[in-house]
Amino acid sequence: MKKLIIVGLAAVLVGLGAGWLLFRNNSNSASNNKPGERKILYYRSPMNPTVTSKVPMKDEMGMDYVPVYADDNSSGQRKIAYYRSPMNPQETSPVPKKDEMGMDYVPVYADQIGSNQIHIDPATQQNIGVTTELVKKMKLSRTVQTTTNIAYDETKLYTISTKIMGYVEKLYVDYTGQFVKKGQPLLSIYSPDLVSTQEEYLQAIKYRNQISANGSAISKQGAEQLVESAKRRLLYWDITEKEIQALEKRGTPEKTMTIYSPANGIVTDKMVINGQSIMPGMALYKIADLSDVWGLAQIYQYELPWIRLEDKVDLQLSYLPGKTFQGRITYIYPYLDTDAKTVQVRIEIRNSNNYEFKPGMFADATIKSPLTLETVAVPNQAIIHTGTRDVAIIALGNGYFKPVNVTLGARSDNGYVQVLNGLSEGEDIVTSSEFLIDSESNLNAALNNMQAGNDNQEQNSNSQNNSNGSSSTDTGNMKGMQMNGGKNMQKGKTDHSSPVEYKGTIDVKSIDDNNDGKVYQCPMDFNVLSDKPGVDPKCGMNLKEVSIKQAEENLVKHGFKVR
Repeated sequence: MKKLIIVGLAAVLVGLGAGWLLFRNNSNSASNNKPGERKILYYRSPMNPTVTSKVPMKDEMGMDYVPVYADDNSSGQRKIAYYRSPMNPQETSPVPKKDEMGMDYVPVYADQIGSNQIHIDPATQQNIGVTTELVKKMKLSRTVQTTTNIAYDETKLYTISTKIMGYVEKLYVDYTGQFVKKGQPLLSIYSPDLVSTQEEYLQAIKYRNQISANGSAISKQGAEQLVESAKRRLLYWDITEKEIQALEKRGTPEKTMTIYSPANGIVTDKMVINGQSIMPGMALYKIADLSDVWGLAQIYQYELPWIRLEDKVDLQLSYLPGKTFQGRITYIYPYLDTDAKTVQVRIEIRNSNNYEFKPGMFADATIKSPLTLETVAVPNQAIIHTGTRDVAIIALGNGYFKPVNVTLGARSDNGYVQVLNGLSEGEDIVTSSEFLIDSESNLNAALNNMQAGNDNQEQNSNSQNNSNGSSSTDTGNMKGMQMNGGKNMQKGKTDHSSPVEYKGTIDVKSIDDNNDGKVYQCPMDFNVLSDKPGVDPKCGMNLKEVSIKQAEENLVKHGFKVR
């Protein structure tokens, strides 16, 4: 009886101990995984996802490792990266929507994105400072700043010359830079030819007066013709009507002829001295009217869309700080300076009474363009200039990005640039750290190319081993190359099981490896073909099964050649 009691007590103690241990384990499990709390698998470096840890820690820069949860891929459903237009793959949206025709945007899954699209997790985006901005329409304007060279108004330049041979009798204007008024005498010239012509004119008048009373009509007509001939010679030598009338009244010839200034201006050149002999057509003076001057400004090609005739121009001279003058654009030259790569623009300037604008000076010019351009525009810093193309980074949503080529137009003063092609209103683009994203995209492309090269090398090695009988590697596990013409050599045959972009003349029948009369074709990129179902690596669309005839018709319809 005593033994039974002892055994019973021992059994009770053992049961209590087991229950306590079970309760403790359940308690610990409940404390480690609270209801509704996501289970953490491991932690990874925020800058290098390949570096992981089982426990929380910091990297070399003091940044916390990012937790990776068990339910990230536990649903078994394909993860949607973004949505794209069914008619234009360039138009994307991070959320479901409809296009202008009411068609639903097509989901693009994470496992379908092309090599030109990359994924950056939110923690990394925050660390590298990624910011985005919506593409939108706005009004662009610009103020063009340039330097202008002050020059003479070519329409107000005068050269003084004579039509007779003679000698300088007297100079009334005898130095360069002298101001002259219109009608002011410049010099007097003695010319024997002029004196003899004046005498002929006086004799012709005297003869006409003698025969006017008793002469015949023919004689009177001849005398009148002699007078007119002599007078015409004087007029051709720039003797004015007033001087000819004075000659008739005086009755004696003048020894010298006086030449007068044709306009108000400054003597810029004096080519004669007292007593100098002169010949017909010889330049004696050059006079410039400086009441108006020209400003010749150089405008770069990208600034030309903002320049128009009659635009107002503000001008400032460095030796008159704070003083602003007005001008206007009167001519845009129709050719380019091949050295400076600029187009010359003429600005007409009304000079001050003190002639503050002097030819040869330089002035600062500000052209406030009245033009405004309402167009799709993005910040200048959002564009990556590679030298051969301009690239923008589109934020597709859910951490996915895609670089696109863009065509740029006019640039404005507020830091925005016009986009002619490549972006649409409402798209989300990266405005900072786009260089890091573009570098990441290029790195991924390089890694993909390296992987493809390794696969080629492995396949060639396996093929050689099989031909030598030294390897029994299963060629059915070899990876299919994409976008290379579909030439995976397996025992002398071409494998068309992977989607391939074909170029040149396309032989559709040769792609039908299983000889069922059908192939798979992309409904968007019709030259992407395969003998088995797949996804277009360019646009991410699923290939559609069509007959060989229908595939050929689609290719021909869209400009491709078939064999």
